[in-house]
Amino acid sequence: METILIVEDEQDIAEIIAFNLEQAGYHTQTARTGEDALVKVGKFLPDLVILDLMLPGIDGLEICKKFKQDPVLLHIPVLIVTAKSEDNDIICGLEMGADDYITKPFSPVY
Repeated sequence: METILIVEDEQDIAEIIAFNLEQAGYHTQTARTGEDALVKVGKFLPDLVILDLMLPGIDGLEICKKFKQDPVLLHIPVLIVTAKSEDNDIICGLEMGADDYITKPFSPVY
């Protein structure tokens, strides 16, 4: 079963994302801080990371950068999901190595 690491400090949002992914057949892990994300990504080596940018401690951009600089982790796709919706934010996220960028609010309905 594929594992997705959800890095989101807002519990309600993390739970909505996890619920929908689990309903689709994925296993999820959640990290609430950047530091926790660094520990969990190394421990679980997820198949995908869903990453908020505005986190307590190390922010999401720095986390993305660290993932993409690590030869063991750089193959893991990173999907940024954030309230930061300015063009500069999107460009910066993609330049840091994110594979895609989704802005909040979003709908889990497809």
